[in-house]
Amino acid sequence: MFANLSVIHVVRDRIYAAISTIPETEAWLQTFGLLILFTLIALPLGFHSGFLQVDVLKTSWKTALGIIATSLITPAVTEELFFRVLFLPQTTENVSISKLWLWGIISLVMFVVYHPLNALSFFSQGLETFFNSAFLLLATLLGITCSLAYLQSGSLWTPVVIHWLAVVVWLLFLGGYRKLYEVVQK
Repeated sequence: MFANLSVIHVVRDRIYAAISTIPETEAWLQTFGLLILFTLIALPLGFHSGFLQVDVLKTSWKTALGIIATSLITPAVTEELFFRVLFLPQTTENVSISKLWLWGIISLVMFVVYHPLNALSFFSQGLETFFNSAFLLLATLLGITCSLAYLQSGSLWTPVVIHWLAVVVWLLFLGGYRKLYEVVQK
């Protein structure tokens, strides 16, 4: 029973620390560097595979703002809370490198596998996209990038910004909205 309470306390402490930690300027600069690195890797892979294409969503500004706002909550905040904050040790926890790697790999695998499972259970319109190997590769890169941002800052907000920007750019400018929400005529 005490072990269960210990897990609850760790989870509570991780969530509190991650939400309340406001990143310093250096952490934001490192986050910006990670975002640039992610972009330099993800865009060529996405374009080469044909998964990404320049495709600006033609919609009202209200719809665009709705997409931007909604994407901040889900997937950015919700997925980062679950896959980074709950699984990865906080910067104040003294864990060995081997445990850090173990939890990092578990977190990453769960993050990637979650997307196809989500399509099979709750988000059926994402079925084709979330099973696409290029999408899964890009999700893996995003998961690694967000994990690094979280581990270096100890804050929820650095990986949330990376995740949010990646999703918003994909949905509004790189064909993501069409892939997820518009019926494709075959």
